[in-house]
Amino acid sequence: MVLVVTLVAFEAMGVATALPTIASELDGQRWYSWAFTLFMASSAVGTVFAGRLSDRHGPALPLLLALPLFATGLVVAGSAPSMPVLLGARALQGLGGGSVAVPLYVMIARVYPQRYRPRAFGVMSAAWVLPSLLGPAVSGLITEQLHWRWVFLGLAPLVLVGAVLLGSTVLRAGSGAEGEPTARRGLVLAGLGAGLATVALNWSADHPSALSGVLGVLAVGSLWGCLRVLLPSGTLSARPGIPVMVLARGLLAGIFFTAEAFIPLVLTVVHGYSAALAGIPLTVASLGWTAGSFWQARQHRFSREHLVAAGFLLVVVGVFGVVLAAPEWGADRAIFVFWSIGGAGMGVAISSTAVRVLGLSDPAERGFNSAALQISDMLGQALLVGFGGAVVNTLASTREPTAGVLVLAVGLMVTGSLGASLVARSRRIILDGR
Repeated sequence: MVLVVTLVAFEAMGVATALPTIASELDGQRWYSWAFTLFMASSAVGTVFAGRLSDRHGPALPLLLALPLFATGLVVAGSAPSMPVLLGARALQGLGGGSVAVPLYVMIARVYPQRYRPRAFGVMSAAWVLPSLLGPAVSGLITEQLHWRWVFLGLAPLVLVGAVLLGSTVLRAGSGAEGEPTARRGLVLAGLGAGLATVALNWSADHPSALSGVLGVLAVGSLWGCLRVLLPSGTLSARPGIPVMVLARGLLAGIFFTAEAFIPLVLTVVHGYSAALAGIPLTVASLGWTAGSFWQARQHRFSREHLVAAGFLLVVVGVFGVVLAAPEWGADRAIFVFWSIGGAGMGVAISSTAVRVLGLSDPAERGFNSAALQISDMLGQALLVGFGGAVVNTLASTREPTAGVLVLAVGLMVTGSLGASLVARSRRIILDGR
């Protein structure tokens, strides 16, 4: 399980480093952003599809379909003669990679008793550490010393090895449904629609005009309709239980990764850091994330709602480091400490949302609810990062190119505090029996 997660993570972290070279060689600069867009949209479809298959047939089937599909996408990308072929390969990778997490969540719920699930999610978080630390550097080295094609081709056989190693365990413990799942129609189409609506919304924010305004309104309406299908009832109103945990997952991912996206910008543009040095806060955040995830695995005195609320507050502290560093006269070194605290908050909270959702889920609904967590995570990142980019671009000036970062960071802190309040309130409602 750890090997599979690590390989998927290496691809996710490393491809961005190689993509500029790929686009240049294949004369596909105008399609550059679509390599990420298609991956995200197809990941949403894969996530929803895997959740449905997990509930109907058990986690073995979607997992054993996902890994060969992901490996096929890697082989096609590594052999791509043109940018359109590479984009198709990225869509295959998204379908396969997006289908991995959900059946693994369901497997954890089946194999591990409630008490040991936090440890399992701690191990899954640790599987991202090496890719986070080494993925971009290894990808860059392979691109420079060998060829960008080996960034993809080198992983493909390892993914298949992981599938073989995982196969016997998955078939033994993950075959067959655990009850009759609720009938839901249009899930896969809703997943595709949510991905495309998010892309359209971000595009309209980056290209302000009357036409893009109309497109943005249509995208919001479409996204709202899709989310009502993809997420548990009551998610958008923060209903206690599974819904508020799914909402918290999206808010946490959106807040953290939006702030993180602008940390290198602040350090390089405002404070003159090199690109390598500006990436160090992201590295220490990965270590903090792992530490937080392992810490939450040993906490049995606190409710999962309390741990998620605490995670929110630690992320707010981390974002405060961005506030301190954003001005030209700001404390740039503070971000190295504060962002590690934010990473620890994510480690505590993200694992806790998964543990709580699986603990509350009917066995026949674990796939749907796990997929809802992943969809919320992906869309939270995509929407808030896109919105953050629009804010920063709108408020930027020649003298203050990162003026919008300060405004954005304050807004993210307010949102994080609200998230902590919603989760803590849900715990009080549960205890009061309301």
